[in-house]
Amino acid sequence: MRYIRYIFMASLALILVTVAIANRTMTELSLLPTDISSLIGFNLSFATPVFVVFFAGTIFGVIVGFIWEWIRERKHRVQVTQTSRELRRAERQLKKLKDEKYKDQDDVLALLDDAA
Repeated sequence: MRYIRYIFMASLALILVTVAIANRTMTELSLLPTDISSLIGFNLSFATPVFVVFFAGTIFGVIVGFIWEWIRERKHRVQVTQTSRELRRAERQLKKLKDEKYKDQDDVLALLDDAA
């Protein structure tokens, strides 16, 4: 399994390097469209290769997806927490009831009776 992971990572790296080499053309990124920036008089812009825009968009999408799923699965995490809390409470009650049942018996006899 380790070798399959290494092969996958190497092929992914090769694909990413190929995409980066093929998209080295510089492009101008602007914060606002030119019509709006001429009205405001301010526009933040910079030149960067196309592959940087592609990789940054991909990383941003993955991060947004992780956050979206984390928020969406909140109800499941709450339910698991509530269920585990109830389970611990039931286990404490069971232990308390067993202690009350076997308080007057010998420990060995209580263990044998409990196993049966």
